[in-house]
Amino acid sequence: MKTIFTKLYEFINSWVGTILIVLGIIFFVAQAFVIPSGSMLNTMLIGDNLFVKKYAYGIPTPTIPWIELKILPDFNDNGHLFEGERPKRGDIVIFRYPESPKIHYVKRNVAVGGDEVLYTQKGLWVYFGSDSAYQGKSTESLEFRGKTFYYDPYFATHPGVQYAEEFPDAFNQLMILSYQGESLGMERISLPNGELGFYTKVAEDEFFMMGDNRNNSNDSRFWGAVSYKYVIGKPWFVYFSWDDDFKIRWERIGKSIESLEEQMRKQSQSEMAQ
Repeated sequence: MKTIFTKLYEFINSWVGTILIVLGIIFFVAQAFVIPSGSMLNTMLIGDNLFVKKYAYGIPTPTIPWIELKILPDFNDNGHLFEGERPKRGDIVIFRYPESPKIHYVKRNVAVGGDEVLYTQKGLWVYFGSDSAYQGKSTESLEFRGKTFYYDPYFATHPGVQYAEEFPDAFNQLMILSYQGESLGMERISLPNGELGFYTKVAEDEFFMMGDNRNNSNDSRFWGAVSYKYVIGKPWFVYFSWDDDFKIRWERIGKSIESLEEQMRKQSQSEMAQ
């Protein structure tokens, strides 16, 4: 037995052993990810460095990072070596960009298979195809094609979700692209009051992803829902964070997304009380 432990210790301390252990962690447990853009403001900031929990939704087919080379075939034809639970509504998800799978995106899942999505000048509306804890979070609703759509329930529950005032905002971008005949992830429709909007129904085992910075995010509104095969994992915690001036954001290091949201919620309540 002592000989086995000795050989194991020697292997772990060898270059080959170290590389295999590191790759095993990256393949099956966690992988580093950097937030490169402002699409998830204010929940996640540019310069946040995350560890991604790779096993949150099953085990993705192992891929060597940086060169994005698969070391095993996609045996199940769903992008995963082992299947797991699917992303839930409201989850922040890291996934491969469907139009260029070597690129990783991070967005919030706002609708699952069977749900229907509207996007208007006011913002996001969701019809829940099955029961959801988010269903009662919105005080506004509208009727479309005989169904009740609720106004952005994530706006009410996740303090980082925002509709920043800028032009062209997401709605106007969608409108411009639709008139130019571009292929989009939603179809242009007319609401009963004559207002123009965009609509889609999410297919089974697909997820409608949107940035929390609603008016400045390239997401499912533009290129469609994300299939499970592209799902990689979910944020675990911020292991490092700095701003454009290379100033370290100590208050974010070691925090999970949930704890950062709670931090924002308390700050907002404190500001309102003043």
